[in-house]
Amino acid sequence: MILRKAYQFKLKPDGATGRKLSRFCGCARFVYNKALAWNRDQRSSDPNFKISYAKLCEQLPEWKSAEETKWLSECHSQVLQQSLKDLMRAFTNFFEGRTDFPKFHKKFRNEDSIRYPQGFKVDEARRQIFLPSIGWVKYRRSRFIEGIPKYVTVSRKVDGWYVSVQTEREVPDPVHPKAGTEAGIDMGVVRLYTCSDGTFEQGVRCLRDKSEKLAKEQRRLKRMVKFSKNWIKQQQRIARLHKKVADSRRDLLRKAANRLCQNHAVLYREDLKIRNMTASAKGTVEEPGKNVKQKSGLNRAILDQGWGMFFSFLNAKMTELGGLVFAVPPQNTSRTCPVCGCVSKENRRTQAKFRCTSCGYEGNADAVAAVNILGRGQRLRACGELVPVNVAQVSRSSRKRSVVQQQEPVEVTVDGPAVNGSVGNHRPSGR
Repeated sequence: MILRKAYQFKLKPDGATGRKLSRFCGCARFVYNKALAWNRDQRSSDPNFKISYAKLCEQLPEWKSAEETKWLSECHSQVLQQSLKDLMRAFTNFFEGRTDFPKFHKKFRNEDSIRYPQGFKVDEARRQIFLPSIGWVKYRRSRFIEGIPKYVTVSRKVDGWYVSVQTEREVPDPVHPKAGTEAGIDMGVVRLYTCSDGTFEQGVRCLRDKSEKLAKEQRRLKRMVKFSKNWIKQQQRIARLHKKVADSRRDLLRKAANRLCQNHAVLYREDLKIRNMTASAKGTVEEPGKNVKQKSGLNRAILDQGWGMFFSFLNAKMTELGGLVFAVPPQNTSRTCPVCGCVSKENRRTQAKFRCTSCGYEGNADAVAAVNILGRGQRLRACGELVPVNVAQVSRSSRKRSVVQQQEPVEVTVDGPAVNGSVGNHRPSGR
């Protein structure tokens, strides 16, 4: 099987290199916005106009040669082309109903990043990476890279620049060490998940633990003069605090997913529509919503758990270990008695306790839901109605791969002889 993996390192650019990276990010953001505006103008003049990557590439030389945008020619062409491909991916996600219509990127509001599909070099012995039109940049090597690098993405965060190296290598089809073990998991807010075997993981509280400090820093920011030096410093302090929350959440979720995947070869999870579950309840002026404050707190608690990120970690780790993950319809899983099969909302009158009104069975509500998810998943899988979501995520259609250009051979220098590998077509993962 083909195993794709990303390695992220922190860059250590000097002042001149950092300014050049900032200019390249600004060029990529400008091209993205200009292409989006160009599409809007074309649609206004011709309602039947259909945007495509080829049409956008035809506009790029004109924008470079224009007198007011000649500075675009200083940026590497691959960076601008990849920005157009990001826009096309945003349109594709919109037309397939996964996201909203693409929006304009704003400075300091959207994460600045550039991507190189070819021409880069990684020297692990000297701990530096070569970026076209920028040069060699040192990075902090936390581990060695395994596989053939396909492309690199340079992004700016609040504490500096980072580089992500996407690799690809062929490995034998893995066999899970706990083959034959199956479990169902129920997601929650108090508990991150509850397994059908009785084990559970405590809920993530990264944002909740930092909420008071965040509120205090936000109040300080509000009292400052906008765009002053102290205001900018305070904004950076708040951004660093948010990054700490995000990093802590990602670390906890990844560790929890690894423990769960190492102990079970097959997992059945709820097929949750997180976007619908966290929709606002404000309503309109004519028809205001009910219990808006309570619903807002529930939405914040659900988003703090990071269910979507946890599911992606499960899929990636299970694919690496050779396991399977199935998404099971969650309807009435916490209201169904696992003993007699009675379905009633009266079975679960509180958040934590389950008591069947028919047979009197009692237990933890999350554990009961996990047992029901396991049983329902096994039945649907036996009938052929379930498809592994981790396998489906890797084997995507060739339509999305067709927009990425052919890559050139990349040389990777390690502590020893150089490793050369020719690279073929590759579909970058979503950013």
